[in-house]
Amino acid sequence: MRALIVHSVPTAPTVAETPVPRPEAGELLVKVEASSVNGFDAATAAGYLQGMMEHRFPLVLGKDFAGTVEAVGEDVTGFAAGDAVFGVVAKPFLGTGSLAEYVTVPAGYGVARIPAGVSVSDAGALGLAGAAAVDSLDAVDPKAGETVLIAGATGGVGAIAVQYAAARGARVIATARQGGHADFIRSLGGEDVHVVDYTADLSAQVRAITPGGVDAALHLAGDGGSLADLVAAGGRIASTLGFGPEAVEGRELTAVSVMADANTATLERLAADVAAGRLRVPVTATYTLDDAPQAFADFGAGALGKLAVTCG
Repeated sequence: MRALIVHSVPTAPTVAETPVPRPEAGELLVKVEASSVNGFDAATAAGYLQGMMEHRFPLVLGKDFAGTVEAVGEDVTGFAAGDAVFGVVAKPFLGTGSLAEYVTVPAGYGVARIPAGVSVSDAGALGLAGAAAVDSLDAVDPKAGETVLIAGATGGVGAIAVQYAAARGARVIATARQGGHADFIRSLGGEDVHVVDYTADLSAQVRAITPGGVDAALHLAGDGGSLADLVAAGGRIASTLGFGPEAVEGRELTAVSVMADANTATLERLAADVAAGRLRVPVTATYTLDDAPQAFADFGAGALGKLAVTCG
């Protein structure tokens, strides 16, 4: 099968032939139709996860997947060949990723059925970013009328978080460059979303909107300390970048370091919201598997939203 592979890290990924994996006990073999590029994938190729997780080379990249169950391993219940599924590859090591024609995944975690009304391409870009957005927002729990600042709003996680925060009735302040990036955010959250330019004086812009500081913040990009300075006393900040409680020790702030939990319930919630039109999967470009190295390059250059990859 063709797959996006690195033979060592750090290195740029390439498309190469590799054997089709076989499902072990408790696993599904999925014929992948769609996937996407995440920051986790870029970090893996850049070597940032060395020492944190086992790397098995040649290492197939990719976390998100959507496709059809091709075969099931021993002791699998609840799934059968032919089921349309999506989710996030959840294994304790890196090596058997989803940017490939086939992937094996645990049947008991990180996988759900694709419901009617959700395209395979959307499902293949939903799992990891969607789970991170849900978990980050749940960690700060913005109420209707509260103000939440989302740093990194134009990325996949941020673009989903903007939609969910606005749906909660929160006043959203989102960071984006002016022009097309700002228009992209407004297309997701509506004209009521306040867009602030992170390339200018972020503090002055936020203070002009809410002089006393924001009630909550999502740290998805940039400097967590600078973002925390814009949160009012008693407020909350959630970070997907490792900014946690120790960083605000002695301050009247609650900080939570978030690691996306792509459990079945969260995946089903995300898919149901997409099917009902409550959530838009923010895919801005789609690549073939052969063009996946270019998708990685474009991701590193700061592409908007989610970059999808068709694998079938």
